[in-house]
Amino acid sequence: MSAAPSAPSAPSGSPRVSARLPVFPWDKLEPYKATAAAHADGIVDLSVGTPVDPVPEVIRQALTDAADSPGYPTVWGTPALRDALTGWAERRLGAVGVTHANVLPVVGSKELVAWLPTQLGLGAGDVVAYPRFAYPTYEVGARLCGATPVAYDDPTELDPATLKLLWLNSPSNPTGRVLAKDELVRIVAWAREHGVLVLSDECYLELGWEAEPVSVLHPDVSGGTYEGLVAVHSLSKRSNLAGYRAAFVAGDADVLGELLQIRKHGGMMVPAPVQAATIAALGDDAHVAEQRLRYAARRTALRAALVGHGFRIEHSEAGLYLWATRDEPCWDTVAHLAELGVLVAPGDFYGPAGDRFVRVAITATDERVAAAVERLTA
Repeated sequence: MSAAPSAPSAPSGSPRVSARLPVFPWDKLEPYKATAAAHADGIVDLSVGTPVDPVPEVIRQALTDAADSPGYPTVWGTPALRDALTGWAERRLGAVGVTHANVLPVVGSKELVAWLPTQLGLGAGDVVAYPRFAYPTYEVGARLCGATPVAYDDPTELDPATLKLLWLNSPSNPTGRVLAKDELVRIVAWAREHGVLVLSDECYLELGWEAEPVSVLHPDVSGGTYEGLVAVHSLSKRSNLAGYRAAFVAGDADVLGELLQIRKHGGMMVPAPVQAATIAALGDDAHVAEQRLRYAARRTALRAALVGHGFRIEHSEAGLYLWATRDEPCWDTVAHLAELGVLVAPGDFYGPAGDRFVRVAITATDERVAAAVERLTA
């Protein structure tokens, strides 16, 4: 019997691109996942914010109706999709004068975040900045192209000389913090003064609980022009479409036009049935309201149980997570909860400053959330 073929290696003398990247954080959770899974009533996995509720029927029907799509889709999407994207941006974000040149569908927002610096031609000597508590892919995107990743507390304190790309994230993953409108205005003004491109990750914008998130595309922030501003939006959370990889960007037409040309060459196309599903999803508000009610109930139950168990909740005014601490090292908290059969994400996945917090997702089913509440209050 012949040996299994080995994985291909990098060309001789070439460093592996993966060597630029941090260790994939979720692998570290596996032992704790095994502990939680051994609980007599099974694991309650609150570590990843993946949707578990059904895809709304109106969206599934649109996908099915478009299943007979033998031809290649376009990178820019159908005119009907672009109409849906511009209409939603104006209706939901308060943006004005949004044209087809101001929107671009993408194959899930994570792909966009990871490859945007590369597609914009950034490299050695350029800085990509992101919040101190942050989704790890902002850093990954910088490292993939050889740029320098920098975490910030206040972006206006950064040296703008080499800063090429500034990531904002409101509502925040992991903390749920919402940037106030005045704060956004101040940051956008500073970035424009220094010629820094602002990318605003707004994927949780429709999930405000104790604050109302505002887009950078809102005229009170943008000043009525999208110059230097791009907002990132996803249907994964609002419409339970993580499995569809449906997302889009909106904003500066020059930036999006450049991305469109590059992505045409790369064949980065949203599948035609997913484009049709996206149109249906953005045209229906009822399922969004229904899903919000589900998440609100789960959030209320988990928050009360965590506080009763000795946790303190910080921020968490929006989004799908509770940013919680027992004022101890985060891995001690992860281990403690794993013994109860509850798996959460350690805060240091989102930067060293999170080393005494855990991120608790509110995306489990009602039955699993009830199980977690019972264990935390026993």
